[in-house]
Amino acid sequence: MPPGVIGPEMRAYYHRRAPGYDDWWLGKGEFAQRSRPGWAEEVEALVQVASGLSPARVLDVACGTGFLTRRLRGEVTGLDQSETMLAVAAERAPGVRLVRGDAVPLPFADSEYDRVFTSHFYGHLLPEEREAFLAEARRVAGELVVVDAALRDGVEPEGWPVRALADGTTYRVYKRFFTAESLADELGGGEVLHAGRWFVVVRAVGGPAGSNGD
Repeated sequence: MPPGVIGPEMRAYYHRRAPGYDDWWLGKGEFAQRSRPGWAEEVEALVQVASGLSPARVLDVACGTGFLTRRLRGEVTGLDQSETMLAVAAERAPGVRLVRGDAVPLPFADSEYDRVFTSHFYGHLLPEEREAFLAEARRVAGELVVVDAALRDGVEPEGWPVRALADGTTYRVYKRFFTAESLADELGGGEVLHAGRWFVVVRAVGGPAGSNGD
C-alpha cells in the first residue's frame, strides 16, 4: 500500500480497538451513555440494506469485526489489515473467507468480484488516496457500495479528531462526513440506498474511477 493510505497511527488505533469495536455499533460499554437519538434504529436499517443486497461475489474492504460482513449474501470475502479485527470476524462470520491485506492495491484479480462493499473506510482516505482506492475497487468489481458517516449539524465535514481508548492511549484519525448527494457525486453518480442522521449508503455501478458507467 502506498505510504499514507491508512497510516500507521490509524492502523494502530483500529488494531487495538478490535476487541471492543462492536460496542460502537451496539451502544454498549463506553458508548452506552452517549446521546445518539435514533442510532439503534439506523444500525438496524444498515443491517437491512446489507442483507437486502442481491447475492453475489462480494469483497468487503476493511471488514473489521465483520459486523456488516456477515449480513452480506453470496460468496463473501472480508479484507482487513488488522489481524485482531480479523480474529474477531472469524468468530462472528464463520462463513466468510477472510484475507489480511491492504486496500491499495487490492490483492485480487481483475473482475474477481461482482461487488465491492466497504463500511466506514472511504471517509478515512485522504484526497490522493481516494482516487487510488476507487480505481482498485472498480478494477476488481463492477459495483461499489459505500457505507459511511452522515454529515449532521454541529459536525465539521472533515478533520483530525483525537480518539482515546480505555487504556488512555490517544490517536489522531482523519475523518470525513457526507451527505448522500456528496458521496454519490464523489463516486461518479450512484443510487442512494440510505440517507439518515448517522449513516449514508450509496451504490455505484460500472466504469472507471470518477465515472458512472453511462
